[in-house]
Amino acid sequence: MKNTVSTLMSQKQSGDKITMLTAYDYTTAKIIDECGINSILVGDSLGMVMLGYENTLPVTMEDMIHHTAAVARGAKNAFIVADMPFLSYQTSVYDAVLNAGRLIKEGGANAVKLEGGAEVCEQIQAIVNASIPVVAHLGLTPQSVNVFGGFKVQGKSTKAAKKIIEDAIKIQEAGACALVLEGIPSKLAEIITKQLSIPTIGIGAGSSCDGQVLVYQDMLGLTTDHVPKFVKQFAAIRTAMCQGIEEYIRETKSGEFPSKEHTYQISEDILAELTSED
Repeated sequence: MKNTVSTLMSQKQSGDKITMLTAYDYTTAKIIDECGINSILVGDSLGMVMLGYENTLPVTMEDMIHHTAAVARGAKNAFIVADMPFLSYQTSVYDAVLNAGRLIKEGGANAVKLEGGAEVCEQIQAIVNASIPVVAHLGLTPQSVNVFGGFKVQGKSTKAAKKIIEDAIKIQEAGACALVLEGIPSKLAEIITKQLSIPTIGIGAGSSCDGQVLVYQDMLGLTTDHVPKFVKQFAAIRTAMCQGIEEYIRETKSGEFPSKEHTYQISEDILAELTSED
């Protein structure tokens, strides 16, 4: 069954935790979708895990559309959320609606996600008025990495925590259908989740959120860089990949691969004709 804004809302109301993972390509999206995930986030994190950038800031609309379209072709049941990259919505309400529309029309997304609180509520409302679902994002918002001075936990002071709570309420009033809470204390996330009628999706925000999201490379053990505290590695796929690749190299060099079972044959009669002298 296709996951939608309505089904995600029903999950919050019934206490059924929402599951979300990132994906950036057709093959991965197809696998994740077939496993029964509720939602797939095509995150601008692709800038770091797929394109090798230091942060998410260089990611373009063209990057997001390209990867979102690939995911949409692979995932048939998951609710697909596409990130709006840096400066695709902050510049004006018009730009926000136009670029959100591109992610829906050209990328095949079911919703868009943007970062920020009260300062982007006008954009959220305009996008929603254009019949495009919006997922908001508060806490550690990666596009603000330069303002934060790095990837740091947010909402640890009274003032900062109150600001996140106030922003969450304003975002809901602006029409957002869900809210990602990243890198905030678990008790703060619990307060927000109880106050909101829309689902909260946590990443580094504790277990009280209505759902969880992780970058799939992190949770499958594909990354070798620093693994955040909030990440649990559910598999060691990098180890399995390395073993397979190393075995391929060994068998190719030894001549063991390709063996007869991996080789196409030709009849002896035709071979005789090809090798016979005139």
